[in-house]
Amino acid sequence: MRYDRCKKLFGKFHKLQELKILIAGVGGVGGYALDCLSRSGVKNITIIDYDRFDITNQNRQIGSEFTGQKKVEVLSKMYNVKGIDLKLTPENIKELNLKEYDIVIDAIDDVNAKISLILNAYPKIISSMGAAKRIDPTKIKIDSIWKTNTDPFAKKIRDRLKKENFKDDFKVVYSIEKPINCDMGSFVGVTGAFGFALCSEVLKDFV
Repeated sequence: MRYDRCKKLFGKFHKLQELKILIAGVGGVGGYALDCLSRSGVKNITIIDYDRFDITNQNRQIGSEFTGQKKVEVLSKMYNVKGIDLKLTPENIKELNLKEYDIVIDAIDDVNAKISLILNAYPKIISSMGAAKRIDPTKIKIDSIWKTNTDPFAKKIRDRLKKENFKDDFKVVYSIEKPINCDMGSFVGVTGAFGFALCSEVLKDFV
């Protein structure tokens, strides 16, 4: 009953339900990726985050009405998924058993941790680039990391990957909109759309 309309859309729905997905970071982007995957029928999802909900998250994050509570604790109960309360670092990422997942969704902001996650999860990685300081969801794209020339944050990631001699390729969600010159500005119409785009890219092969 719950997934009747998803079954009509996704011809390989039974395989979709068997996916094992890790979402690293469940803030303004990762939280919506989680919501989208869960509502689409994916049951085996693990989320990693270390942060607590703050009142400043309430403009864009699912679960942020539970101010002061751990994100993974709130969201794991809301969506019946496994939650890991952990601040990802280059060191502990190497200790994670990433091989057990079919897909790793990278929705973290820390550059060092992001690079480590990409290097260790490749080729099962899809990554979010800069979603803040933008207001136009129609400017969102999904493409190769090497084609993200309009995104300043993505440039940092590309430069670091080059220093690591990483020459392979993976998909990212990014925006071609020029960032607005402001401090810590964010809009759920874009951050949420980034999360939905990540979900869509993961599920498109199951139609």
